[in-house]
Amino acid sequence: MISRKLCAVGISSILAASSAFAACCYFAAKDKDVNQPAQKAFITWDAENKTEAFTVQPKFEGNAADFGMVIPTPTRPKLNEMPREFFKELAVFTILEPMDLSKYKQMRFLSRSGAGGGVLFDAMARKVTVLEAGVVGSLDYKIIRAEDAGDLFAWLKDNGYAYSGDEATLDFYIKKKWFFTTMKIDPTQMKKRADGSYEGEVTPTRFTFTSEKPVYPLKITQLSVKDQTEALFYVQAPTKMDLPGDFSYEPNFCPMWQQAIGFAIPEKVTPQEKAWLEHIKGNQDLAKALLRAGPKAATLEWAKKITANDIGVISGEKPYNREAPKEDVEKIKQLKGIVKEGQWVTKFRRSFGKGEMTDDLEIVPAHVGEKADEIEYFSILPTSPP
Repeated sequence: MISRKLCAVGISSILAASSAFAACCYFAAKDKDVNQPAQKAFITWDAENKTEAFTVQPKFEGNAADFGMVIPTPTRPKLNEMPREFFKELAVFTILEPMDLSKYKQMRFLSRSGAGGGVLFDAMARKVTVLEAGVVGSLDYKIIRAEDAGDLFAWLKDNGYAYSGDEATLDFYIKKKWFFTTMKIDPTQMKKRADGSYEGEVTPTRFTFTSEKPVYPLKITQLSVKDQTEALFYVQAPTKMDLPGDFSYEPNFCPMWQQAIGFAIPEKVTPQEKAWLEHIKGNQDLAKALLRAGPKAATLEWAKKITANDIGVISGEKPYNREAPKEDVEKIKQLKGIVKEGQWVTKFRRSFGKGEMTDDLEIVPAHVGEKADEIEYFSILPTSPP
């Protein structure tokens, strides 16, 4: 009964959160507003080849009848269209499985508190070069290089757009010699609200590029955020991944997991779990991080090293053991070839205040102190948040 109830709660909250946006900034016609209420990204990191890919599905809301977006990457990206419902099916795949009632003691009440070929743009912008132009899904895009923020800023203005930030933000990426991908969006193809404004999502797009480390361009998104934005990350990598420093989810996850192990039948606790429990007990780094981060620490929602059985679930050859609409379960086949056996998929969430979005985010291996965190979290625990 406990597991069914929790699964039902989980699917509703996860699917509700699946409409979001990531890694870019909107620019719109003067005196028009376009906002991004949230962000999400599926990031794949190939440590051996120093290759990163992130998939975004822009969501927008606002009154601009014609606008675009700017997405910076450290090197020239390759763009690919992704399945329309990619993020929805990723959410279904990462629903927590029912609680292992053979491992945790049966109790009438369990605390649910859980701690937490270049072409010039135009004669004026002589230092802005179009490296590639094309269409991905329903979006027209251009990949460009700029040597001067003023030139890029001027081009946007001369084409009838008022960039929603200032030259300094563009210059932040230009000085790092990053590339920019611009995309045009026609919101009239989307849903029109009663007040005449628009809201909707467009084709999910994957950007693949080389990088010395996995990075998420957070700073540029600051310009399209009013007060704060909720960011949801799915990261596929050789190890369990996390946000750095005080952004880490460990101050939330470790106390919740430690409390859950207290409900476990001793004989069911694995050697790996016993070793991790001893490591985090009284760990001063963790205690200090908990005090610093408080309620603003990230939240781990799912973490698992993908097995052959998981791939079988995606392909439909193995049973799906969670509660979700049948049609959505059937569609998780869209993840075939994208989610890889032997890789970790880590899902975590954090809200960022506008004042925190002053730099880009590095995605780092999960650890507490000097020890790597290799604890999976794919089944409901007695202390999992509802």
